[in-house]
Amino acid sequence: MDVIMEALPALGDAWGLILQPVVIGYLVLGVVMGLCIGVFPGLGGIAGLSLLLPFMFGMDPILGLALMVGMVAVVPTSDTFASVLMGIPGSSASQATVLDGFPMAKKGKAARALSAAFASSLFGGLVGASFLTIFILIARPIVLEFRTPELLMITIFGLSMVGILAGRVAIKGIVAAGLGMLIGTIGEGASSGDLRMSSYDLPYLTDGLKLVIVGLGIFAIPEIVSLLRQDRAISSEPQLGGGWLEGVRDWFANIWLSVRCSIIGVVVGVIPGLGGSVVDWIAYGHAVQTTKDKSNFGKGEVRGVIGPESSNNAKEGGGLVPTLLFGIPGSGSMAIFIGAIALLGSGQIEVGPAMLKNNLDITYSIVWLLALANVVGTIICIAASGGIAKLTTIRFALLAPFLFMIISFAAFQSGQNLMDLVALFGIGFLGLMMRRFDWSRPAFLIGFVLSTPAENYANQALQIAQSRFRKSFEDGLDYIFSPIVIVLLIITVISVVMGLRQAKNIMAEGDVQSGSKRAPFVMLLVVTGYIAYAFYDAASIPSFSRDRTFPMFVAGVCLVGCAILIITMMLKPETDTIFADREKSGEEADAAHGLWPTLAWFAGLLILTSLFGFILALTVFLFSFMKLRARVSTAYAAIYTAVGLAFMCGMAWLLNRDFPPGLLQEYADLPWPLT
Repeated sequence: MDVIMEALPALGDAWGLILQPVVIGYLVLGVVMGLCIGVFPGLGGIAGLSLLLPFMFGMDPILGLALMVGMVAVVPTSDTFASVLMGIPGSSASQATVLDGFPMAKKGKAARALSAAFASSLFGGLVGASFLTIFILIARPIVLEFRTPELLMITIFGLSMVGILAGRVAIKGIVAAGLGMLIGTIGEGASSGDLRMSSYDLPYLTDGLKLVIVGLGIFAIPEIVSLLRQDRAISSEPQLGGGWLEGVRDWFANIWLSVRCSIIGVVVGVIPGLGGSVVDWIAYGHAVQTTKDKSNFGKGEVRGVIGPESSNNAKEGGGLVPTLLFGIPGSGSMAIFIGAIALLGSGQIEVGPAMLKNNLDITYSIVWLLALANVVGTIICIAASGGIAKLTTIRFALLAPFLFMIISFAAFQSGQNLMDLVALFGIGFLGLMMRRFDWSRPAFLIGFVLSTPAENYANQALQIAQSRFRKSFEDGLDYIFSPIVIVLLIITVISVVMGLRQAKNIMAEGDVQSGSKRAPFVMLLVVTGYIAYAFYDAASIPSFSRDRTFPMFVAGVCLVGCAILIITMMLKPETDTIFADREKSGEEADAAHGLWPTLAWFAGLLILTSLFGFILALTVFLFSFMKLRARVSTAYAAIYTAVGLAFMCGMAWLLNRDFPPGLLQEYADLPWPLT
């Protein structure tokens, strides 16, 4: 009670600080900037906060915080546009929304999906802010209880969502997750710095692949190519369907799901480094587990939108707990947030325990600015959702080059290297094949996201446990099996068992018909070959290095799964679901354009970029595509190209970024943006 009474004056002071017209104005400005950034796939909060950093130096603390919190709070709301309307994850926090939001858009229910998502986001954001208010008082001892074994169990619990999203053939889903984990281990190992599946002769891979590239490649490129091949609008229905009011009613009808997923978002967001990358999958899995009729998931189930969207906004409140209490960034955007706070005013604000002691009013100002930003952002998004949803009725050939231009730019920003585009194309091709043969892309992405924390926590826990066991057997057991670990272990086992039992009813990739034996079998052999080589590569690392253990274990488990699949394919008839192939039936089989000619356009952009740089290549690509593939007039193609180039140059100028150079730039000193 004394703690609460001590905090009440700070709460009053916080409201006095933020309820000023100038502060509200800066908050709205930050919200608008965040909405603009979030709409573009792959940019997200890190890019937005990076844009604000130069302006933070010496700014009045409360005004700077209003601007930053406004931006951070609404990116998980606005990135829903890309996830629902185009099937492209707007950021790592909206990947699960694609699974049901995009099918709803294709059925002409885009406005309904968007408004349900925005209502859920608003509620989740308010829950996150409310919990943060309480957590600031009581969370410190709770967070300190999470040691390496607890963090490892949280990571394993995230991996247990693979059981939910494994698809009709559970082993394929498990192997897909393992493949994602192996690709996530590419590069220098965290323990000894040994290289896995990479070489210093090709330095790009030594740092591993970035999440933005893998997320865009595995989801965005396959959907762009699929829709482009069909040469029609995203929505197969001429009408947009129910408007924003119907979506709000959907949310209210599932309010208890939204409550539970918001709490999940807060709790997972508190754990540094996990939050935004995995919380939406855990919430999606919970939505599936608590729904009686699971057959509609992956086909346009509104609960599959409400769950993830409630959690990903709530996790922003949770993510601020370690950031404000301990100065430990809960995510990449929170790391920039900490750096920006140090620039405010005269540098008197110090994130961590000192902030709670000396600047409790500023701390609570951040909390309630977060709540207000969610309200303002959601109102703007709901007001705009009906109009923006009309994008789904535009012929996709007019949208595709713009979308590919955006994701190429976003991918390049992750490493400022031409190889970023090569990696995007390579992962995109893998995503196409996984989509075609009904390999679970969500399971793959979960594996990739959690590979690094799983390996790090496993190595650390093993090392500490060994030293504890040397002291005494009881001390070692106490370290490994704490009460929190036991609870998480029970929850994980229940989640895996329920997930595998329900997997056959959940089609995260839609209903894919069976085809012939040959193509799916070749795909399996290619996957098996990569996994086998990854095992060999890891085994080649000296035995004293810890960097070999994790990839060898994952590859070994996957090879067992691949062996079972190979035997199953040899015994089953080609009508079995294990031989799923989109090219044999449905939209893909009836597409107006072939897969390889469509991919050739994107490959051409990559080749031209390597020769002449991105801007010159983009000029040729946009004009040629619009003229030859979209079949528009020369004047239309020229205007489209000019607008696209102007937009790209404007984005690069605002974010202070360069474009991918080509061979030409090595021999000629060209002015920006051609440099």
